[in-house]
Amino acid sequence: MAATGIAVGINKGHITARRTLKAKPSNKIGAASKRTTFVKSIVREVAGYAPYERRLMELIKNSKDKRAKKLCKSKLGTFVRAKKKIEELQGVIAASRRH
Repeated sequence: MAATGIAVGINKGHITARRTLKAKPSNKIGAASKRTTFVKSIVREVAGYAPYERRLMELIKNSKDKRAKKLCKSKLGTFVRAKKKIEELQGVIAASRRH
């Protein structure tokens, strides 16, 4: 909703141009570097999956997605983390079916 320059109404207010701000360094926090992703892939290859992850993969294969999300949430703490983990494991299952 852009301002109209009129003093009353829903879009009241002085018309101004939006400033384009530089990206803050704090926005980069959490972005995975090449080295980190490489190390994580090696660790995953060597260590394999945790027992709860194997159980989740079974639930996903049997199309019990709601049960899988509930279990994952109980193990990881938040629903956002659970959805991210489910997405990751679905990718793993899809990759294993392709090979």
